[in-house]
Amino acid sequence: MARVLGVGGIFFKSRDPAALGSWYARHLRLPVTPPHGASLHPERMPPGGFTIWAPFRDDTDHFEPSGRDFMINLVVDDLDQALEQVAAGGGTLVGGIETYDYGRFGWFLDPEGNKVELWQPLTPSVAAS
Repeated sequence: MARVLGVGGIFFKSRDPAALGSWYARHLRLPVTPPHGASLHPERMPPGGFTIWAPFRDDTDHFEPSGRDFMINLVVDDLDQALEQVAAGGGTLVGGIETYDYGRFGWFLDPEGNKVELWQPLTPSVAAS
């Protein structure tokens, strides 16, 4: 059975992403690199895993079809199985699976309408093949 391994990112809308990023960098020493946010690499994440902190402009459509102002990204060890599990549990799959050089992604709406992005990082051996 697939399981969540950690938080893959927290994505939310912001009126002024640059100013908010600067505030967190200044007051909490968050290593913000405009315009993409902050990448945090906890040692307990799977190979290739990391956490993204990224304010989006408040007019973004990236969180649609959810009406929420945020989207949660969860790291999983088996994306296909995890998507099957959430669909079987009443989640609504959104879009198709997308693959990039840093991993595979799939999305769903949970029972309360929150958009959740699942991320299976590519391990170095998988990325090289």
